[in-house]
Amino acid sequence: MRYYLIAGEASGDLHGSNLIKELKRQDDHADIRCWGGDKMQAAGGFVVKHINELAFMGFFEVVKHLPTILGNISFCKKDILEFKPDVVILIDYPGFNFRLFDFLKQHRFKIFYYISPQLWAWKKGRVKKVKKYVDRMFVIFPFEKEFYQNNGVQVDFVGHPLLDEMQTTDNRQLPTDNTIAIVPGSRKQEISYLLTEYLKVIDEFPDYKFTVTGMSAIGEKFYRDIIGDKKVELVFDNTYEVLKHSTAAIVTSGTATLETALHNVPEVVCYKGSWISYYIINALIDKSIGFICIVNLICGKKIVEELIQADVNKDRLVRELKTILNKDDRSRMLTGYDFLRTKLGHAGASKRTAELMIGYLKE
Repeated sequence: MRYYLIAGEASGDLHGSNLIKELKRQDDHADIRCWGGDKMQAAGGFVVKHINELAFMGFFEVVKHLPTILGNISFCKKDILEFKPDVVILIDYPGFNFRLFDFLKQHRFKIFYYISPQLWAWKKGRVKKVKKYVDRMFVIFPFEKEFYQNNGVQVDFVGHPLLDEMQTTDNRQLPTDNTIAIVPGSRKQEISYLLTEYLKVIDEFPDYKFTVTGMSAIGEKFYRDIIGDKKVELVFDNTYEVLKHSTAAIVTSGTATLETALHNVPEVVCYKGSWISYYIINALIDKSIGFICIVNLICGKKIVEELIQADVNKDRLVRELKTILNKDDRSRMLTGYDFLRTKLGHAGASKRTAELMIGYLKE
């Protein structure tokens, strides 16, 4: 069968690559064309557009790059028509993927959506579009299945693919090398806003080594320009190894917060964008949700501290870091991580998703 996958960010590239491996393993004739990154290409997908050209964060940034985005959408539609896939598999990335709904339905392409956008957190009205256009949702959090079922959407809960991608490390004892990881995000805009703030805490912790996790696709110069003469180590494309040896972490909100928790590393979670983007998002978000960090959302209670916008400053970061370096507070957070694992389900998400998708396509 012919599969057309669309991912627009680093996490989508990761999860899309594992799905591609399983589709190829279970379908000997799988022909896969995709929008993604190096991982999806290495897994056997033919990458039409790389994620480096696609990741824009926040309303202001999207408006600024709107001509590029519209050009990409036009190109994508033309490419899909020429490829004639049996199914189009959309992976998160709603700002782009939702714009394809009308076109895909008009041309009678089957639509599967893997890894749900956070519709349950903000702009819930968009679930009506999902119900209208998407043939099947494949969700990775248990509470998402109930959300979609209640809104009349055909949905399967497949478990979280990170449980396949990584082996949970036993990091309960304090690592001996006294490293604090700085995980600044995967997009240039968020790194620009946040890494500068994170680096301000270094002098307050003379007994610790700080390691910044970077992405080689973004380029070393971009990070070096922000880091300047700060005494930090910069490690590319090896976040898991850094976390494995870290005592604590400062992490930008996103998939990395879950990865950090599954490595048993106490963390402070941060989000900061342009003030225009922040005010728009704040107006649209469902205040009853109460959290932005996926760890807290899954658990339904605060496991890790969240610093948002103006709270991302040196004083708050130093205070929260000192808290999670305290033995008792560290222990409480690790207990919370145990609860997180019970909520995530079992490993095998990519395999289950591929099996289900192929099964539905054969029906």
